[in-house]
Amino acid sequence: MTLAALAAASDAVRATSARTTKVALLADAIRSLPPPEIEAGVSYLAGELRQRRIGAGWAALRELPPPASAPTLTIAEADAAFAAMAGAEGGGSTGARRDLLARLFARATEAEQRLLAALVAGELRQGAKQGVVADAVAAAAGVDPGLVRRALMLRGDLGVVAHVALTEGAASLGTLGLVVGRPLAPMLASPAASIAEALAVYAPASVEWKLDGARLQVHRDGADVALFTRSLDDVTARLPEIVAVVAALPVGALVADAEAILLRPDGRPAPFQETSSAFARGAGASLDIVLFDLLHLDGDDLLDRPLRDRRSALETVAADRAITRIVTDDVTAATAFYDDAISRGHEGVMVKDPASLYEAGRRGSAWLKVKRTHTLDLVILAAEWGHGRRQGWLSNLHLGARDPATDTFVMLGKTFKGLTDAMLAWQT
Repeated sequence: MTLAALAAASDAVRATSARTTKVALLADAIRSLPPPEIEAGVSYLAGELRQRRIGAGWAALRELPPPASAPTLTIAEADAAFAAMAGAEGGGSTGARRDLLARLFARATEAEQRLLAALVAGELRQGAKQGVVADAVAAAAGVDPGLVRRALMLRGDLGVVAHVALTEGAASLGTLGLVVGRPLAPMLASPAASIAEALAVYAPASVEWKLDGARLQVHRDGADVALFTRSLDDVTARLPEIVAVVAALPVGALVADAEAILLRPDGRPAPFQETSSAFARGAGASLDIVLFDLLHLDGDDLLDRPLRDRRSALETVAADRAITRIVTDDVTAATAFYDDAISRGHEGVMVKDPASLYEAGRRGSAWLKVKRTHTLDLVILAAEWGHGRRQGWLSNLHLGARDPATDTFVMLGKTFKGLTDAMLAWQT
């Protein structure tokens, strides 16, 4: 299939705001994909490259060759070029990646270049997130959307799930289960304004410390340990100290949700910036690990077991590594637990339904987070010109507050999130 056809489908999806129309347009495009191009094509429609890292971003897109006059590029050829970029290593790899990218864009038409640039930058904005594309895969394959969503939850790769759905059907989708060593999309929490609001949703509840660390998904299969970030990137080689902790657990196989955190000598957590720096630095960073959920234990998948059972299983193998919690329906007791967590330097608490199943990749009401927030009135001191989709607009805003001692402004940070197109136009 030509990349131009996929780009046209993406443009058509962007042009409509109706979800049902988006699903229908995406399904038509997905049906047209030949089997060898299903994984890459579906990934592109979801706004992602199959290769998680190719060593190029917006900076590499500043000087592109003029577009081709006619479409000749296939999805398979684009995917092969990105795979070659991801595989480039050693001396001269930066230049090799730049050359591969230039040759790829030289073969692309203007519409294809727009699509490729959005994929490289991670900014394909067409109102079709992974859930919409998953429903389109189900429609294209003629299978139950629930089967596709569950397979995606367990496999974590929409392209692979689409290939199975379209080439093998519903029966094979049902065989896609959790595989130790292969990451799955993490379950996410929704915010709650207060302890009382959270306990009004369900009680009793499991109330846990909310650590301000780096989320990890931990896999252990015999002597093999693998660590993945929230975005499913493999960081095993970076964190040998945590690998050693996991390898020492009294289990044969395990998949667990965890938080990596930098603790000070007195046991209090370091600020998130220090934890983040240690996480990025890796070896020798003295990060600790706390487990808060268990998804698999010695051949037994626990995803469809209630949280109370998963917690019991966690305590049998890693009680000293399990997150601190209480189970209560008393707002006063939960508030006291929250205040204690704050006093110990933690971010707040998680309030969880003990009967809830693990819903990978979903943000629902089964997990609620209650954090202490601080509000500041700040002044815009400067703005940066945007790039990529925001080219030509003032984007990043530098924010500051007045120093009463000197009667001058001091910059505290900058932000670029939450700015609509209308706001970008207004502030520019």
